[in-house]
Amino acid sequence: MKAGRGDDSDRAAGGPARHVPVLLEEVLSALAPREGGLYLDATFGAGGYTRALLAAANTRVLALDRDPAAIAGGAGLVARSQGRLMLEQARFSALAEVASRGGFAAFDGVTFDVGVSSMQIDEADRGFSFRFDGPLDMRMGRDGPSAADLVNEASQERLADIFFYYGEERLARRIASAIAMDRVARPFETTLQLAGLIARIVPHKVNDIHPATRTFQALRIAVNDELMELVTGLTAAEKVLAPGGRLAVVSFHSLEDRIVKQFFAARTGRGRAQSRLLPGEPVPPPPTFALCGRQPVAAGEAEQARNPRSRSAKLRWAERADAPARGHDQELARLASLPALPERRR
Repeated sequence: MKAGRGDDSDRAAGGPARHVPVLLEEVLSALAPREGGLYLDATFGAGGYTRALLAAANTRVLALDRDPAAIAGGAGLVARSQGRLMLEQARFSALAEVASRGGFAAFDGVTFDVGVSSMQIDEADRGFSFRFDGPLDMRMGRDGPSAADLVNEASQERLADIFFYYGEERLARRIASAIAMDRVARPFETTLQLAGLIARIVPHKVNDIHPATRTFQALRIAVNDELMELVTGLTAAEKVLAPGGRLAVVSFHSLEDRIVKQFFAARTGRGRAQSRLLPGEPVPPPPTFALCGRQPVAAGEAEQARNPRSRSAKLRWAERADAPARGHDQELARLASLPALPERRR
């Protein structure tokens, strides 16, 4: 899990926790905000990155968040920004459409802070954490099927795939089988009900991470379609960035970071052989980004000590080149997708 997207002066709506944006100085250094620049914060949260961009120079910012609580919490910042901030409720996969509707184009920088925020984790009624007993929900946008719907209605085979691919859970089949058996007598409704089942069937030691951690991560990713959102958001950012504009992405676990890393590798031509093409071999498209500096960038010791949730954070960033945007990337989409289930024999 990760720290929220707020700053020290903000408190999450409905919760007492204070929120510290992760790798804030490093993200600002990567984006290098300039006077009159136009920037897009694709994951507003409690406004930490947006506030820093507004304070760094006379910038304009379009900020998005799919969570209505984040939008409501940002109303005061919008009012104080004197027209320099536009805040919209939207998934970041829709950032190009939102920008077009608002009359924005050619951004000088786009930033993503991927995953669930601490203000969502800290609210028991959101159902993201088994630290509290709450409804098994996990919906960032409060719409669509919940985690309870998925746990109670998905096939045992699909649940096992979700836990294995999105949670990297080695005992995915065992957990899915236990869920399928127990839900017949009593549907799963709360976070502690599910966490308790997993704790009973997964061997673990006292000092280990809670055995439900990977399963809860997997459910959250599946409920919110987080990995495909990331893939689509990255290609949308490529479309709206001006040449010389910068894209900075902070991720918190290996699944997200793998997608970001491969996106930049493909878009920069990194690892591509420089030898002459074979007869009939298609000419690769020109790079749309240039990587900058040593990457990934991790939180320093002081930040990790101050904010333990920053320990897993990784920042990757690159500068937009002149080449046209490439659009949808099938290889990246495969990284975000579960394998197709085999058809059952009749």
